[in-house]
Parts: sequence; C-alpha cells; structure tokens
Amino acid sequence: MTMDATLSGHLQELRRGTVVVASLTVLRTPGYGYSLLETLSEAGFEVEANTLYPLLRRLEAQGLLTSEWNTDEARPRKFYKTTEQGDSIAATLRGEWARLDGAITDLTTGSQG
Repeated sequence: MTMDATLSGHLQELRRGTVVVASLTVLRTPGYGYSLLETLSEAGFEVEANTLYPLLRRLEAQGLLTSEWNTDEARPRKFYKTTEQGDSIAATLRGEWARLDGAITDLTTGSQG
C-alpha cells in the first residue's frame, strides 16, 4: 500500500465521525439534505451526497434525528431536525472532541503529564 493510500484511509476514518457531530449540530435548526451538504462544505467538511443521505437515514433510525416532508413548494423536500437525544449525544461528542484535541496538543507540545 502506498503512503498516499494509507494517508487517504486514515483521513477518511478521521472525517467519518466528525460529519456525524457536525450534522447533528447543524440540524438543531431544521434543514434538508442538500442545504446540509452546502453548509458542511462551506464549513470545510468534504462529504459526498451518497455518503450523507445514508448517514441521515441511520441517524434517524437511531432516534437522533426526526424528519418531515415539506410539500409546500413545487419540489417536496425532506427536512431533518436533531432530537433531544441527538442534541445530547452531539454535545457529549463535541466535549470528547475538545478533550482529544487538548490531549493531542499536549502530546505535540510535550506538555502532558
């Protein structure tokens, strides 16, 4: 395996969990899939639609998101919103992210201990 392939695999693993946290955080305000893709992209999260939509369905099946169809416009859209449980899990994940970021910073600067 080449170094590029190895790095690519590790980057993909790192990004996978961050998209969950970011999606649950953004969807505290109801939004539909494409708008979420745009918001994530603008924030620096590179995620493909064929990755995001199954993720949204999985988070909904886990009870972390709810969804509702809006048929008021010419094109029906499925809007998602983070549930109370989803918001709680997102807050815990954000806290863990901050803790891990601090730990990595300590390891990098040699100030652990």
